[in-house]
Amino acid sequence: MIAIIDYDAGNIKSVEKALVSLGQEVVLTRDRDTILTADKVILPGVGSFGDAMANLRAYGLDDVIREVAGKNIPFLGICLGLQLLFEHSEESPGVEGLGILKGEIVKIPKQEGLKIPHMGWNSLELMNHGRLFQGLPEHPYVYFVHSYYLRAEDEGIVKAVTGYSTKIHASVEKGSVFACQFHPEKSSDVGLQILKNFAAIDKEEC
Repeated sequence: MIAIIDYDAGNIKSVEKALVSLGQEVVLTRDRDTILTADKVILPGVGSFGDAMANLRAYGLDDVIREVAGKNIPFLGICLGLQLLFEHSEESPGVEGLGILKGEIVKIPKQEGLKIPHMGWNSLELMNHGRLFQGLPEHPYVYFVHSYYLRAEDEGIVKAVTGYSTKIHASVEKGSVFACQFHPEKSSDVGLQILKNFAAIDKEEC
């Protein structure tokens, strides 16, 4: 069973629909015991870093997510869900993130001819043998919607990058923790394969 954390984020239903289409058993929940006994856990997210962290804390989910990571339960952060895994974001100065991974969340720099937010399809450059990308071509296209991006402290955890005004760390993996800046649930067959790969990960492999 895959638990999708419900903390009043925006793209929960689309993630649920994509997983159900793959034949997965899915539950939307903010119940601690349900999350900690799930086979896998997903943290979606759209909106602002500060508001999202406030919601997670209000529901007591920040500590639950840290427990999930500590128990080696395969965990996937999507879009804002990736950013929340890090310590802080330029979007919300003074707000502490989950601090599970190390790196900076910074504003995409302005560049003539490019709109911010970055919204649309971009190709990925895959690296470091990311398990989410098994069975995909070398430069798969995925769908992005974001104004802030990750610069991971350790590039060894980066499994995919893309270019939009700058080099963007688009996906990371460390142990049982996986995350994508893009939206796999909106990325057609490529995104479904990524979700399928995540669903196939065994806790013992992490």
